[in-house]
Amino acid sequence: MLLSAFQHDYIEAGCDEAGRGCLAGPVFAAAVIFPSTFKHEVLNDSKILSVAQRYDLRRIVETEALAFAIASASAEEIDQINILNASYLAMHRALDALQISAQYILVDGNRFKTYKNIPHQCIIKGDGKYLSIAAASILAKTYRDDYMHQLAGEHPEYDWLSNKGYPTVKHRNAVLKHGLTPHHRKTFRITDPQLKLDLI
Repeated sequence: MLLSAFQHDYIEAGCDEAGRGCLAGPVFAAAVIFPSTFKHEVLNDSKILSVAQRYDLRRIVETEALAFAIASASAEEIDQINILNASYLAMHRALDALQISAQYILVDGNRFKTYKNIPHQCIIKGDGKYLSIAAASILAKTYRDDYMHQLAGEHPEYDWLSNKGYPTVKHRNAVLKHGLTPHHRKTFRITDPQLKLDLI
């Protein structure tokens, strides 16, 4: 079972992002605040859950959390400020949108840009260690998937329904054949055949 909190003296929000390695679409982020008593046996890193589990858990998170928020940074913003800073921007926007102000922030990964002088802790693989980060990973992932499904209807040739904008062979070949859309990240090496494939 994942831990409920890193510390118990402050209102603690978990943050995570989704879509950082994609060639197209925004990067999404979420922030989640749970009551200190919250527990769940299945809630875990979104990457190890099935699609059905993610959406089932999303409903539970949105019901049980004291506060939650989802935000994004666009492909254009990613090109302007780079993907790392855009990820921070999306997380800051999610924290801005929380119905309850966080007093301490847990972030998945090893880097974060300080938010409003609120203390934070970066935790490598935190989405597999803390419930609030795992919940944020699920919200960010599922809301981004929903968004990419909408875009897929406008641009079916890129197979975003399946690849969600990640650099699969089919996606890169479609770019070579059809060109870029306004949703592609122009600063990424989109057609580089040496790019490592991300499996969904």
